[in-house]
Amino acid sequence: MAADNILETRGLTKEFKGFVAVRDVSLVVRRGTIHALIGPNGAGKTTCFNLLTHFLTPTRGRIFFMGRDITGSRPAAIARLGLVRSFQISAVFPHLSVLENVRIALQRKRGHSYDFWRPAATLSVLDDRARELIDAVGLTDFTTKPAVELPYGRKRALEIATTLALDPEMMLLDEPTAGMAHDDVQRISELIKTVACNRTVLMVEHNLSVVSKLSDHITVLARGEILAQGDYAAVSKNPDVVQAYMGAGHG
Repeated sequence: MAADNILETRGLTKEFKGFVAVRDVSLVVRRGTIHALIGPNGAGKTTCFNLLTHFLTPTRGRIFFMGRDITGSRPAAIARLGLVRSFQISAVFPHLSVLENVRIALQRKRGHSYDFWRPAATLSVLDDRARELIDAVGLTDFTTKPAVELPYGRKRALEIATTLALDPEMMLLDEPTAGMAHDDVQRISELIKTVACNRTVLMVEHNLSVVSKLSDHITVLARGEILAQGDYAAVSKNPDVVQAYMGAGHG
């Protein structure tokens, strides 16, 4: 794969008892970009994400990350390589504070056990970095609040903070603005733009306004296959894409 491509799939296919959810998807994500995966309901977007992180095993096809064939690797091994899916392994503990959640994620990156029973002083060395991450996602005022008490949009910000604690090369964001009010959508969109400054982001997103503002490149899936690729201006004018969305809706 080319040096400026961080992720590549070749002929990625997933069949479920005769039903083909993803068919022959060859995807290329360039390093340092925000790449959106969009399409109507049932297009195969979430299945693709599950294949990339090996929560599902491909029926056929290969997956390459930073030049390495990761097809068949365990999800934890893929995360250690730096391909991390937010909202899936971020593991927010509802009754721990924002600070404690981020600190646990930092321990995970360090490769140690969660150290639940170690003296607090042992863990305080991680506090400075944890507070930096909390500040970066706009949660400074919520540092001591239990995660369960956070408003929905702020909880999503915490999940991004715990993902960033793993210091990923590439983040997979699965519908990061789903179910959010307008203000939260704006806040999370700005956050995605910020965290993408020095890493690559691949996101599944239904909100086409968010996609148009954030994405450098877009891949449109329909019925499990790539329908179109390009920037938002090109993709949004593609008659096949317009027909796919009008025919199926994109909620």
